[in-house]
Amino acid sequence: MKYTFRKVLLLFFVLGCSTTDPGTIKTDICILGGSEAGFTAAIQAARLGKQVVLIEPTGHPGGMAVEGIGHDLRFGNAHVIGGIASEFYTAVEGRYGLKPRFSDPSWFSKYEPSVAESVIDSLIASEPNIRMIRKARIKESGGVMMEGNKIREVNLDNGINIKASVFIDASVEGHLLHFAGVTTETIREGNEKFGESLNGIQGVNDFKQFTVDVDPYIIPGDPTSGLIPTIQEGELGEHGAPSKYIMGFCFRMVLTKDPENVIPIEKPNNYNPDTYEIYRRYLGVGGQLFKPVANRHNGKTDLGSWHDLSANLYGENWMYPTGTYEVQDSVVEYHRNFSLGLIYFLQNDPAVDSLTRSNWLGWGLPKDEFQDNGNWPRRLYIRSARRMVSDYVITEHNARFDVPDTVTDQVAIAWWPPDMHHARRIVKDGYAYDEGFTHVENDGSWKPFKISYQALVPKAKECTNLITPTCVSSSYVGYGSVRILPTFMVLGQSSGAAAAFAVDKKLPVQDIDYADLAGILNEYYQILELPRDWVKIITENN
Repeated sequence: MKYTFRKVLLLFFVLGCSTTDPGTIKTDICILGGSEAGFTAAIQAARLGKQVVLIEPTGHPGGMAVEGIGHDLRFGNAHVIGGIASEFYTAVEGRYGLKPRFSDPSWFSKYEPSVAESVIDSLIASEPNIRMIRKARIKESGGVMMEGNKIREVNLDNGINIKASVFIDASVEGHLLHFAGVTTETIREGNEKFGESLNGIQGVNDFKQFTVDVDPYIIPGDPTSGLIPTIQEGELGEHGAPSKYIMGFCFRMVLTKDPENVIPIEKPNNYNPDTYEIYRRYLGVGGQLFKPVANRHNGKTDLGSWHDLSANLYGENWMYPTGTYEVQDSVVEYHRNFSLGLIYFLQNDPAVDSLTRSNWLGWGLPKDEFQDNGNWPRRLYIRSARRMVSDYVITEHNARFDVPDTVTDQVAIAWWPPDMHHARRIVKDGYAYDEGFTHVENDGSWKPFKISYQALVPKAKECTNLITPTCVSSSYVGYGSVRILPTFMVLGQSSGAAAAFAVDKKLPVQDIDYADLAGILNEYYQILELPRDWVKIITENN
């Protein structure tokens, strides 16, 4: 490969790490994914004096914090946000002339994605030891080179190769884990595997279930005519049995009605109104759909999907976690086209009632968000993908109120109930039916719990220089309590500290001394213990 003088300068001064040849970078720590966990891991490792290369495939570090989510503070979980995560929320609130209220259960941040990205860019830019590689990802073939049970280097699809002492997989997809040969899981394992009660197929689903009876057949009442879009073939199955179907994905739609900032939704090129037949029928029998609300600063939305019928495409994402890049990209594109088409449908289709149409009328894309992606989020909200399988596995039992917390090597506190959305849409008793939602926030059965460092590292026989704060070793249900933005931020910082310590001591990541790691985390203001009144807090905030 031919390298120009300009490209060599780029490698030395933009990437800023030592090189063994013009296409190879040598660094202390390499992080895949500038997610909520990736940027905090990079900052923490850099503050401990380590050279860090941070690879962000979208080009925009911050994960879902910069791609549409703004409301992951609930149940009192702000009580355990410390360290870099608290710096982030403090800086974001400061942009609006406000201060965070971590001890106030009614407080939640309403920041805009562009503001979050500006804050994160500033935090990263303040650390000279961090070098960003944007819009690149690991090669699918030959992307990870191993020496025994250690990663020697990763090779990117832009021609750059990175050698490091320790690697961090801060993606949700777990590509680095997978390419390194670390065991992972993607399905709902079922209840039997870990003695759980919330895993696998859910035999009864009342939460966020259809409130009206929607005929699922192309010719109403005729099963032989086939199913309308968004409904899958298949029987409900046995309660608690394993299933390949995982909770639905969506875009966290950021919309505005501000006439000075709005871009109207135009009819998509591939628009087919028949795709949205289920919405027609739902409205036709009296159903009421979700609607945009200005719930963040400057009149913008954080429009999520967790309803019986919204922009979640239940049952149409099971191929994503283990799919090739091409498959994953196609899933993202399908969700984008579907969501833009849905907005257009709700604003324009003659079958949409006047109330629903008025709820959506005037909402469009904000000119000042996602300007390099047609003003649409660059990242699909991937609620669950690969989960590492290590010697320690977080399960439903960690979050159960009646099970004592015995973890003594905690690196974060998970403060969220087991939260898994519907996974598929089928026919039951002749009507559309959503299956998979597990909702326990109000029943008093869950508790916050300590996340063990062991859940962040692979089995030693598989890899000794890899840590993951985002694909933690957990069951499908256990992951439901971990997969929250502030928790990822905290886990990322702890992973960065652990990686730096492993580099310093030249140790496998499995062998670092927890007392020393805890000392570092405490020094950098991580919160590793529950507040004394945590029972009162969750009781009052359920």
